[in-house]
Amino acid sequence: MTIRNVRDHGQRFRPRMACLKKLEAVMLEMQDPQAGVKSQPQRLVITTIPHAMTGEDIVAWLANRFTVETQEACTLGTMMVSYGFIYPLQDHKRLILKPDTSLYRFQTPYFWPAQQWPVEDTDYAIYLAKRNIRKKGILELHEQEKYNNLHKWMNHKWDFIVMQAKEQYRAGKERKKPDRVVFDCQERAYWVVHRPPPGTVSAMEYGLDRLIDPNTEEKKTSDVYRRIMIFTQQSIMRPRVKSSVSIGALVKYSVTYKHHDPFLSSCLPSNPWITDDVTLWALNMANVEMPTKMRVERWTFSFGELLSDPRGRADFRLFLKKEFSGENLAFWEACEDLKWGTADTMQEKAQHIYKTFLARGAPRWINIDGKTMDITVKGLKHPHRYVLDAAQTHIFMLMKKDSYGRYLKSPVFKDTQKRAINPDQHRFSDVQLEQNARKRRPSISPIILRQQEEEQRAKLAASGPVDITQVMSKLSNKGKEVPPKK
Repeated sequence: MTIRNVRDHGQRFRPRMACLKKLEAVMLEMQDPQAGVKSQPQRLVITTIPHAMTGEDIVAWLANRFTVETQEACTLGTMMVSYGFIYPLQDHKRLILKPDTSLYRFQTPYFWPAQQWPVEDTDYAIYLAKRNIRKKGILELHEQEKYNNLHKWMNHKWDFIVMQAKEQYRAGKERKKPDRVVFDCQERAYWVVHRPPPGTVSAMEYGLDRLIDPNTEEKKTSDVYRRIMIFTQQSIMRPRVKSSVSIGALVKYSVTYKHHDPFLSSCLPSNPWITDDVTLWALNMANVEMPTKMRVERWTFSFGELLSDPRGRADFRLFLKKEFSGENLAFWEACEDLKWGTADTMQEKAQHIYKTFLARGAPRWINIDGKTMDITVKGLKHPHRYVLDAAQTHIFMLMKKDSYGRYLKSPVFKDTQKRAINPDQHRFSDVQLEQNARKRRPSISPIILRQQEEEQRAKLAASGPVDITQVMSKLSNKGKEVPPKK
């Protein structure tokens, strides 16, 4: 009989495997002898450890590889340590990556989490028995408690466990000291990942087993069971959607998007991957001056389609400015920037949004109900990425139910729809296709595009405040321009 049996998590394990496979691909790049993290013998107290590396070298490699800030690279490195791909040689109690001269080594691929080896209590008992022999009975408090529990539950085979521990301890003493130190650190890190001390968040817990606050002990009171019973009863009584209704919704979606799916309909004017003609990409750039008719048609499908398209959002912004309600869209965009921005600017952006849109006398004050305002103001005392979700959802529904319908009937949308381009289909001969293939050039790197966007934002920020009246007049004149005759 064991304390913790291996449980089949079924569907809940699949998203974790995708994350682990991505981390494994990064680990293989890091261990590349040419372009990976440089490792060399490092001195630890009086022992020289082979193939060791410092935390600052790992952070620098991650920042350079993914073109991210140092803080984000440190967070990614900490994730690798917490999952057991990298283990520390000094501080074993905390599985974090320190961006300093602390020493680390790569874990053996045999112990990577994606191998899905079952973490048996017998192996953990042998490990604790071996540590008990080495430390002569002086274990940490949580290890001593687990050791006693395992001894109680595995009393029928405890002689076998102690014998295995003595054999492993004797074999370890025959190794060289550097190898013995490396093996001990490797084994200790493995068990800290899979049997973490109390009060620490375990990366291997997920689903219902994952604790929000590991320092608080969960108490099974009558109120907990009462809430579980109410939730179960509501789940049973909740009405279900008929299969015919679900299939009808899928058919409606397929019919709506049929002409906009390149697998079902041909691309206009041509498919760039076949003809090597980039006209389609040029016509569908993010902030193109004149969109295509198919692109404008997608804006009428749903309000989410309109906001997901930068060109459609710009057109909707023009309409809101003419109705003097542009602060709603500006607040929604600011919330998206907070949600998907970097972690180091999170608090600064949250305070800026509060002063601009939510505070009393704010220059661009938005109208939300008192309950949502109270929730938002209380959350801003400890801001995080999703602190403005309630207010953002309220403004989104307000624009969807009110502004979106009026926008589709407005002269702004009708003018854009009238001036939209409907490109003719390209019909290339075999000779022309060969010529297009010869003229093929590599596209611009996404890193360069990102640098150009950052430079453009810096120029706009350095240019000073913008005169709203001049912008409004330019937008109005632009909307009155007569399209050139073809």
